[in-house]
Order: sequence, then C-alpha cells, then structure tokens
Amino acid sequence: MAKITCSMRNGYFVRAYCNRCMPSEKVLTIRHEVLPTRHIANTKRGFYPIRQIYDDNDSFPASPPREVDAPSERVSTDMMKIGLYSEDRTLHTLLSSALGKEFHVLLEPDEEGVNDRVLAGDCDVLILDLNSNHDSLQERIEFSRKLIESKVPSVVMADDSLRSTAFEMVRTGAFGYCRRPPSIRDLKAMLSRAYENSSLKQQLHSVQQRLEAPTGCDRLIGSSPQMQQVYQLVRRVTNLNASVLVTGDSGTGKELIARAIHNLGSRANRPFVAVSCGAIPETLIEAELFGHEKGAFTGTVGAREGYFEQAGDGTLFLDEIGDLSLFTQVKLLRVIQQMEFSRLGSNKLIPLRARLIFATHQDLDKLVAEGKFRQDLYYRINVMRIESPALQEHPEDISRIAKHFLQHYGQVFQKPMSGIEPDALAQLQSYSWPGNVRELENIMQRAIIMAPGQSVRAEDLNLSVQEDDAADIDDIADIADYQPAGSFERQLRDYKVKLAVNAVRENNGNKTLAARSLCISRAYLHRLIRLAEPDADFDLDMRETVHA
Repeated sequence: MAKITCSMRNGYFVRAYCNRCMPSEKVLTIRHEVLPTRHIANTKRGFYPIRQIYDDNDSFPASPPREVDAPSERVSTDMMKIGLYSEDRTLHTLLSSALGKEFHVLLEPDEEGVNDRVLAGDCDVLILDLNSNHDSLQERIEFSRKLIESKVPSVVMADDSLRSTAFEMVRTGAFGYCRRPPSIRDLKAMLSRAYENSSLKQQLHSVQQRLEAPTGCDRLIGSSPQMQQVYQLVRRVTNLNASVLVTGDSGTGKELIARAIHNLGSRANRPFVAVSCGAIPETLIEAELFGHEKGAFTGTVGAREGYFEQAGDGTLFLDEIGDLSLFTQVKLLRVIQQMEFSRLGSNKLIPLRARLIFATHQDLDKLVAEGKFRQDLYYRINVMRIESPALQEHPEDISRIAKHFLQHYGQVFQKPMSGIEPDALAQLQSYSWPGNVRELENIMQRAIIMAPGQSVRAEDLNLSVQEDDAADIDDIADIADYQPAGSFERQLRDYKVKLAVNAVRENNGNKTLAARSLCISRAYLHRLIRLAEPDADFDLDMRETVHA
C-alpha cells in the first residue's frame, strides 16, 4: 500500500514523500500534483489521497512527515458541502485532500447530477471547473451560466485562457473566480466567504418575510379584521388544556387553525394527529379512535393503538365531528368527562393526555335542535369557539393568499413565477369563491401550469365569474337609496348586511329561507345579522324583523 504525504508552500504542493519509491525518489519536487508522477495513473496498486498537509511558508520539516492511512468515508454533518462540477477526477482528489476536514467535496461530472444536487439542496457552494481542454467546453460554459442563476453561490475555476469568460460570469452573478490550478489558501477563503454570504442572505430573506407579514399566525395568511380576530383567539388558547371547536364552511382552513394552536403552544414538539370522522365507516370508528386488543372482534390479528393513544401528549384534531352517530357521541362524551378510555376488548383504562380540538362545517345548534347531536356533548366540546371566515368575507386577503400559492407551487412544479397581472388579480377578487381557500389553491395550481410565461394572466385562471342579475338586485334592495360613508370594505360589508336584513324581512323572519334566497349559508346569514345589531342604521330594521 502506498502512503503519501506532502508539504506545501503558498498554497502549492512542492514536496511529496512516498514509501513505495526508491530512496533516490523519496523527495520529489512537484507543482500542482498530489501524487508522484509514476503513481498518478496507477490506481489499481492502492495509493490513497493525502491526509496530512503542511502549510509552512518559511521552512519545511527536517524529516518527512508522519505517514497516514487512507481517509475515512464517513462525512461529518458540520462539513461544508462543496459541489464540484468537473470532469477532472484528479482535481476532485486534490481538493478533497487539501481543503481539510471542514469541507466535503462532491464530484458531479454531468449536468443531470449537479442539477439534482442543487434542487435537493445537497451542496452549500458550487465550484464550476472550466478547463479549456474539455471536449464540450462551450456546452459546459452555457450550463454553468444556468447554475449561477440558482440560489447556491458559485465559484468559477478557470485557466488563463478562459479568464475573460470567468470575469463575465462573476459580473452576471457568480461569487468569485480563482485560477486553475487553484491556490488552496485563497480557494478555502473564497468558499468560506461564499457560504457566509449565502447564509446571511437567507437570514435577511427570512427576516423580510416576517416583516412583510407581521400579522400572520403560524401558517395562516391574512391581515383583514376577520383574520386578526382568529389570530387573537388562537393565541389565547395555545397553552390552555381546554376543548376548542373550530367552525366554518368547507375549505376555509379549519385544520390550519388547529395546527396553529398546536404549533404555537407548549405541545409543538408532540404529535399532531388529524382525524376526519366522516371518512371512517361507522362500524370501525370506535376501533379507530380507541384502539383494540387482539381478538376484540372478527378479523383482528393483533392489538392496535387508536388515535387517542397515538396523539400521546400532543393534540388530537377531530374534524367533521357533526358526522358522528349518536352511539359514538355517547362514547366520546364519556372519554371527555372522565379523561380516560379503554381499547376494545380490554378493561384497562388508559389516561387521556392529548389535547382535543374539534371542527365541523355544519350548524351544530341546528343539529342539537333536530336531535341529531347530543346537547351535553355540544357543551363539552364548545368551551372555546373559533369561527373560520369564508373567503368572500375577507376579499382583501385574496391577493396575499394567491401570491403565496403562486410562490409555493411555482417551486413545487419547478416553474418560477414572477407575479399575477392586474387583470387576473381583479378577476380573483371579483369571484364569489364558493369553495373558499381550497378552490383558490386549485385555481392557482392550474393557472401556473397553463401560464406560458412567468406571470399569471386573466385567461389562465379560467374563472366563470358570477354576475348578479340587476333585476334581482333591485328586488332585494335599491343601491341608489343606500350610500353609507366610510372605506370601501365598510361600504361593502354594510351593503351585505342590508341585503341580509331585507331577505329576512321578505321571508317573514325565516332565516333558513332567507339564506337560501341569497345563496349563502345560514351561519353566514347569522354573522351578517350580528354585524347589523350594533349599527344604528340597521337597529330599527333588525328589531322589526326579529319581532315579526
């Protein structure tokens, strides 16, 4: 086995020692090479890269340095990962040995390999090796220009004949340029500066994002008064072990509210288990929630933990709680009251340690009145109630939410998008959004795919904008007779309230028929009426309607 060490001056290798050479060859004077000339191509005979390198600008050791064995293949997580785009394997061997323990050099000779590493975030800095002796030099230069546009900082390594090309790449975005063959000291300093510069840019971008959205709450987006109220309620209950009921139409983000309560509280590092009660068959719901022992019922081949156990000390989110049968509601009520449960087929009581958050899109008050939902369970789960507003109730947030989806799915689809054109944005804000945020997410995904450029146009949305019939509007209320003062949002809200009040009056106080006539949910109609109660302009109308 050949064991080779070398000494170094001003970043260049000048002396090498090899235990396989003859005594007369023991000390070789070489430049820019790692191995003695006779061993450069002798890979089958078992020589290894250098591990010990002396950097002494004044004097060399009197005797050859200590011989060392082959390097370990284990990679430390503290190493800076350097992506080397090069066809020169000798250069890879040189850099791997010379840069030291702080750097891990990853060789990628082809475009596909280095592109995969960049997209996966597997390298901190790129070294782009431009060797004038390469056969496909022009193609490598063009691909290197594309790599420079990525978020990974790039250092161009080129020989003297390509110096002008390297300088051009630095002007267009590369971090720096070094000669080929490199000065190791200068290269190490440049790689470290590139990595530090990239880290500072990422931190600055993160701070800017937080400053641009100071009113956000975990993954929730929006700055409207309706969303601000949601944020306040979320922060109040984060560290309270109290049952929370999240209500709202489908697609409004009820699970995001539940996750915000979990992530902002003391249970953030614990499990978050989300269960859709409506998706589990009635015959399996009890076994899924509470678990079962082996042989508890036909077909069981072993014991299984239920969702209550899987949640542990974290949070259990029970979505669509209104879909539970009365029989399952009794079981759930018992668990909430006693804070313990047992698996099917077992008498052993297991303490309930998880926090419970419930959600539904149905009107539980109506279900209780119809006898479809237990009133005692309703009181147990409705300790703290958070209403998730429909998207049409806070249209001022549509632009921000749409841009969030544009950025997110642009990265997912590997199709960077620059923005949304004004006509398209106006069309988004004029749409009624019956599917709420979930529909907006679907629309933005399709628009990114359909857009020929980097901007979303109005024709890319393919929205069927609903235009109200002027005659129908006249039958409900005359907008010419109603011109309140205030902001645009205030006028729009007050006009909606006026429509709701008129609809209730025309249906003789029947709110269900009134909601149906306006094509809105009964819960939304209730919210509009509650908004009218403190307003002097509508107080008399509301009193007459309620007493009618």
